[in-house]
Parts: sequence; structure tokens; C-alpha cells
Amino acid sequence: MDSTLLTGVIVGAAIALVGFLITYFSGKKLAAAALTDAESKAKAIVNDAEHKAEGIKKTKIDEAEDKFREMKRKAEAERDSKEAKLKNVEKELRKREEGIDQKLEVISKKEKQVATLESDLQGKAKQIEVKTKQVSEILDEQTIRLERITGMSREDAKKFLVDNMINEAKADAAQLVKDVRDEAKLNARKEAQRIVLMAIQRTASDHCVESTVSVVNLQSEEMKGRIIGREGRNIRAFEAATGIDLIIDDTPEAVVISGFDPFRREVARTSLERLMGDGRIHPARIEEVVEKVRKELEEEIVRVGENALMELGIHNIHPEMVRYIGKMKYRSSYGQNLLAHSIEVGFLTGIMANELGLDVNLAKRAGLLHDIGKTIDRELEGPHALLGMELVKKYKEHPLVVNAVGAHHDDIEMESPIAVLVQAADSISGARPGARRESLENYIKRLQQLEEIATSFDGVTKTYAIQAGREVRVMIEPDRIDDLRADQLATDIATRIESEMEYPGQIKVTVVRERRSTAIAK
Repeated sequence: MDSTLLTGVIVGAAIALVGFLITYFSGKKLAAAALTDAESKAKAIVNDAEHKAEGIKKTKIDEAEDKFREMKRKAEAERDSKEAKLKNVEKELRKREEGIDQKLEVISKKEKQVATLESDLQGKAKQIEVKTKQVSEILDEQTIRLERITGMSREDAKKFLVDNMINEAKADAAQLVKDVRDEAKLNARKEAQRIVLMAIQRTASDHCVESTVSVVNLQSEEMKGRIIGREGRNIRAFEAATGIDLIIDDTPEAVVISGFDPFRREVARTSLERLMGDGRIHPARIEEVVEKVRKELEEEIVRVGENALMELGIHNIHPEMVRYIGKMKYRSSYGQNLLAHSIEVGFLTGIMANELGLDVNLAKRAGLLHDIGKTIDRELEGPHALLGMELVKKYKEHPLVVNAVGAHHDDIEMESPIAVLVQAADSISGARPGARRESLENYIKRLQQLEEIATSFDGVTKTYAIQAGREVRVMIEPDRIDDLRADQLATDIATRIESEMEYPGQIKVTVVRERRSTAIAK
């Protein structure tokens, strides 16, 4: 088709050229010769065009044959692939048919087994029915015999058993009430003392570290894991029993006991050392050791008071006052140990009284007892000087001593030179270089108020202000407050702290609800 068109085009062009030449040479003599020459050229052009057309045609035919062979090859490959897939599908179907046949055979066997079991069960059910009937007959016979022997009907026997059960239940209930009351009395005896805390100020960080932490050396690193206990139960029990933070970090073979109350910190340190030496570390043992150590330190307080009196040469003082003097060892006065400060004031007052010809014994007594009000339970409100004055007056101290104690901060009028000497000696002891830090009274009162707010809520048994006043832990009675109420209690305490107190940063309120069930085998 292409070669014929090309040939037509070439022939048309040749004819046009011949016509042009004929026209051009028509008037000339050479027209005939040109026409002959043109015809000859036209034939040559036609022959050449036919030759080219034949080559193009052959090329196109070869290309078409090659494309046909390629398509044929692809079709055959696709056919082979489909045949292979069909064979695989047939093979898989045969396998599935064989598996179905095997499953049918297994199901058939199981059906036979089920039928056999059903038959056996029916037989056993009949046997059970017969035996049940026999048992019922035996029970009826025994019941008749029992009624004949006891002389009681079935209803009377039921009433007798019910009455016995009621009486037994009442006895158990009464015993339970007694146990609850005993436990309540025991918990009441363990009510914690109020905490006297020291403020941590940026300019006194070294001093606070020295006075608020104790380091306990460990025998090995393994001991840290035993102190913490499974899921932290030991360390929680220790902190709850002592009211002290136990810091266990990567410090090798050492733990840090942190707390602002020196008495609590000493109880915690001694208890921890005893627990490690004994090797038995668990919540019950921890509470036992802490309570025992606390009692021993209470006895130690009396010995400390007696030693202070012997050091100053003071005699004839009330035994209860001796205990208050010993408690000063575990109190601080503006960063200064209260007992050391009081003994120093006693010596200074006695020296000055001797120089002035005054009663040295009364002067020493007044100097030693001037800050005794700081050891009184924080339940009492008022300046420590006036609280101390009421205390020494209660235990029949000399009127001059009573006045000196109450007047050393000018809360009342001074009535003797000894009161002036006590005030001067107090200033001397506190003013010497390095004796005291900046005033801590406001911060201590804030921490006391924090504990008082938490304790004022119903159901709260103990409160501990820890972490330098950044956290207050509240122990509650589990029988009176459930888990939901405990969550609400934490929120209520936090809300009241926000409304009634001023403090830097944040205060975390942690409510601890621990239920303990106790039974006594008798």
C-alpha cells in the first residue's frame, strides 16, 4: 500500500516535469529532444521508486513476522504458566480432599466414643440414683433413731443448733470488739510528738546538712536492697515508724537519714544500725525495734539531764525537770544545740553572779532552765519564755528562777539582778562567732502549722512534715476512711494549706492508708 502510493507520487511528479519541459521547449527546436530526454529520466525515476518501494515493503514484512513470532512466544509462555498453576491447584485440592477424608474418619471414631461414654454415663446415673435413694432411706432411719434417742423433734434440733450458733457468734463478736478496743488503746499510746524543724536557707546550706542528716555506714552494698525490701515495703515501714526520710542513692556502702527533729533522727539511726546487725529486716521487726529504741532514748534523756546537772553542780531539782533538761539535747535554738547553749548560759550566769556577790546556785539554775520552754509539747501556744516560766513554777523552783526564765526575752518585768544576768549570758552565748545562724522561728512555726492543719481532719492519726516542709505525710485510720475518702482527704488538706498558709514552691500531701488485720490463736 505504501509502495503504490509512493510510485503514484513519483509518476505524477515526473509527468508534471515533462509537461513543464514540453511547454518550456514547445516553441523551440530542441523540444523534441528534451521531451525524449525527460521521458527517459521519468522512467529512471519510476524504476528507482519501485525498487525503493520493494525494499520498504520487504522490511515491513520482516518486522511484522518478528513481532508475530514474539507475540506467539509470549502467548505460549503465558499458557505454560497457567497450565502449571492449574496443576498446582489440582494438587492442593487433592491434598485437601485427603485431609477431609482423614478428619471425617477421626470424627466418626469420636462419635462412636461419645456414644459409648453416653451409654456408660446413663448406667452410672442409674447407679447414683439407686445409691441416692438408699442414702435418703438411711438418713431418714437415722433421723428417726436420733429423735427417739434425744427425745427431740427435727424442728427442736434445728432450733437448738441455731441458738448455739447465735451464742457462738455473739461471743466471737464480743471478742472482736475487745480486740479492736485493745488495738485502739495501743495506737493511742503511740501518738507521735510534734516536730521541731529547722529552716533550710540558701546561705546556710552547709549548716543545714550538718544538723539535719546522719550517715549510716553499711557492711555491703547488698544491705541497701534488704533495707528497701520487696517493692519498697521495708523502707516505707521504716519511714512511717520514724517520721524520717531514708535516702538510698549510689553513695557506696552508706545511707543518709534526713530529718529536722534530732530525736527522731537519732531513733532512726540507732534502729537502722540494730536492724542491720540483727539481720532480720521486715515491717513488723522494724516497728518493734523502733519502739524499743525510742523507749531506750527516753531513758537516755533522763541520764543526759542528770549529767548536765552534775556538770553545773546543781542539786535538789524535781525528777520531771531532769527529763525536760535531757530533752534539750534533741532541740536546737537558732541552729545551736539547746542543751549545750543552756549549760553555757548556766556557767556564764554563775561566773557573773560570783563576781557580783549574788547567789551562784540560783544563777546557774536560772541559766540552765531559761530555754526549758522550748522542750514543752507544741500543743501549748505562747512564747517559750512564758511556757518555761509556767513549767518551772509548776515544779516549785525558786521565785527568782521563775522570774528569770520568764523575763529573759522581756515578756515580763525583771525582778532581780539574776534575771538581767541570764539575759546577758543568753546574748553572749548566742552572739559569739559561729554559735547561731539566722532566725529560724518563723520557718519552724510554719512547719508546725503544716502538721496541725493535717492533724485537724477527722480520721487522721499521725502527721509528719518532711523534705524541709515540701511534703506532709498523713497516716489515717483505715476503718474510718476508705480509699475514695482518702483521695478526697488529700485534696481537702492541700486546699486548706493553700488558703491558710504562705510558703515557697509546692507542698506535696501524701495520705497513707494501711490496713492491718490481727488474729490471736488461743
